[in-house]
Amino acid sequence: MVLPPSRDLRVPGEPPFSGIQTRKQSEATMNILEGIYSRRSIRNFTDKPVEQRDVLEIIKAGTWAPSGLNNQPWRFVIIRSSGVRNSLARLTRYGTIVKNAPICIAVFVDRDAMYDNAKDHQAMGACIQNMLLAIHALGLGAVWLGEILKNAEAVRLLLELPDTNELMAVVALGHPASRDQQSQRKDISEVILNEC
Repeated sequence: MVLPPSRDLRVPGEPPFSGIQTRKQSEATMNILEGIYSRRSIRNFTDKPVEQRDVLEIIKAGTWAPSGLNNQPWRFVIIRSSGVRNSLARLTRYGTIVKNAPICIAVFVDRDAMYDNAKDHQAMGACIQNMLLAIHALGLGAVWLGEILKNAEAVRLLLELPDTNELMAVVALGHPASRDQQSQRKDISEVILNEC
């Protein structure tokens, strides 16, 4: 995997990096960028169990996403049971992934906590991305399953949740069976519309 060339992170006119705090900030910036650029969707997992402390860390990372008015509308269901995962698998064309993942986390938005439809759904995307980056940082792998939303109501009923909870995604995760996934992105010149 080739990362983009490193950039000079200084503001023009600032002196070169100096001091421990500035160096730590620079290293953290590059570690975050490296995590963003190296994360891939993982669909095949080993049988090795995922530690509960890692699952809780992943959810905690999700809860640190930004949300309008800091309303934090996210809710989670941790799915370890093979029986529940098998039932969940029947609700998506990616059932093999769900069955073979040691853990699935169903991510919901609590409609009672929402105040603006667009903003709260944007917050949920940020929450899920935080979770994916935390999973990657912990040496685990995951895939964001959105196709299952076509059966969102059936998922909610399977998990015995009140109708105030709306399914946003299922994140299937575990220890990666391999890390050879490749991906491409458009050049940024193709996605920037204008610069004013």
